[in-house]
Amino acid sequence: MKYGFIIDNRKCIGCHACTTACKSEHDVPVGVFRTFVKQVEKGEFPNTRRVFSVMRCNHCTDAPCVEICPVEALYFRPDGIVDFDKNRCIGCKSCMQACPYDALYIDPDTHTAAKCNYCAHRIDIGLEPACVNICPEHAIISGDMDNPNSEISELLARETVTVRKAAKGTHPNLFYIDGDESSLNPIATEKKDYTLWGAQTRGVGHFAHQTEKLAFSGGDIVTAAMSNNGSSTSNAELQNTNNGLKSIDVKMGDARRVYDAPNKGILWGWEVSGYVWTKAISTGAFLVPFIGWLFQKQLGLDSLALIGMLAFGVIVALIFLVATGALLVKDLDQPKRFVYVLLRPQWKSWLVKGGYSITAFGGFLTLLLVSSIFQWESVAAVSLFLSAAAAVLTAVYTAFLFAQAKGRDFWQSPALALHMMVHSIMAGAAVFALIGFFSGLPTNWNMFLTNTLYVTLGLNLLTMLVELTMTHPTEDAKLVVNMITKGRYSSLFWWGALMVGNLIPLGTLLSGATFALPMAGLLVLIGIYITEKIWVEAPQRIQLS
Repeated sequence: MKYGFIIDNRKCIGCHACTTACKSEHDVPVGVFRTFVKQVEKGEFPNTRRVFSVMRCNHCTDAPCVEICPVEALYFRPDGIVDFDKNRCIGCKSCMQACPYDALYIDPDTHTAAKCNYCAHRIDIGLEPACVNICPEHAIISGDMDNPNSEISELLARETVTVRKAAKGTHPNLFYIDGDESSLNPIATEKKDYTLWGAQTRGVGHFAHQTEKLAFSGGDIVTAAMSNNGSSTSNAELQNTNNGLKSIDVKMGDARRVYDAPNKGILWGWEVSGYVWTKAISTGAFLVPFIGWLFQKQLGLDSLALIGMLAFGVIVALIFLVATGALLVKDLDQPKRFVYVLLRPQWKSWLVKGGYSITAFGGFLTLLLVSSIFQWESVAAVSLFLSAAAAVLTAVYTAFLFAQAKGRDFWQSPALALHMMVHSIMAGAAVFALIGFFSGLPTNWNMFLTNTLYVTLGLNLLTMLVELTMTHPTEDAKLVVNMITKGRYSSLFWWGALMVGNLIPLGTLLSGATFALPMAGLLVLIGIYITEKIWVEAPQRIQLS
């Protein structure tokens, strides 16, 4: 048994009855939708056409939302329906990043993820989903695709159907008859902050705590859209909108959206950028003196000084590891459930593997510190190497978590793990370089840090070059690169990430000035945060539906 949907666009009249029925059946809050009807207008007056496409969860055979969910809040039923358990959800929003179809949202009442669940409670008692029952044109067909006698099986055998984003390999079980590329392809049309038929200007789901209290007047819609969504609408357009949208151009050359679900905004914001930054400092603060200890003879480093550096590195690592955990918990919409990651793990999720690697890293560091204080030499030796292994895993696991977020193509870069590892060593060397501003360091140690920064800065520039210039297989990834190098983030990238974070530190180190090393260290830390902010935020600005 395997349930699926067919949307027959030959019949759909865009009445939104399915949206209303779904809202009523599941008591879906204002501002968020489990299903909605996207409307796109094409052509040039008078030869125009309006395309209706019902958008919802695709109940994929290989659902990336299920794989990334750390606590099994999303799961497969035996009948193929992808269902969810709001009582397990921690509100990490990973599923929303993994879904290529923008099908999930954060319920503003429960602060947990939600989506179309095929009206599973109705299926269990022999009824069809609410949207199917109410559709006046029978444009939504549901049923068991494995039953050759079902209507959906007969239509799949007889009609030419399309799916959204087949290249993602999720094997969606939502099919469209007479599907139109301008509507099914999210980047074929621009997603506006507000449209002629509807507006939701202050965010939805995760950001929609005050949605029901808003009163939308014409001026309020435009003002809020400008202030909250960064719209570049001109003053003349604002005036026209405030006057009741009197000057809407009815001549449509390119396809455009006229009815759509609101933009969900940046789901992983400064907390995630911050945690990647603090995690790099934590792991690097330990790995840099560990590398120095491994190669102390070749580098000519003093053993006594190394012991002090290792002790300092362990303390810094623990402090920033606590900060990393705090930022991770703060980013959850259900922070009280953060322990579910460890107590109710779904082991395919890299969020779980990362949670355990962070826990192990903290535990091994603590053991190393305690065994050093009490001079348990054999325990200290073992915990030293275990801490190093856990540090490497902690440094790079986020790259694999981002790779599970299949909705964001730019994060699928094979260079992302190297990117994270290089940032870790850079951050560690930068932290120790800053010590030189407050207290003197041995000459050989200064040379070691300087050379480490030379190597990692060079590798970082090479890694960014690869990530930005490699042949990107999808248009979404190309749009992100363009956004970083030429668009919204270009100034921050060229002047912040590249100049402040890489080229100026290199020039400062080459100058040999008195405070060159600590100054370079400070600039490197600033540059790492700016880079992570761009790499985390930019891919999330690509529309998925």
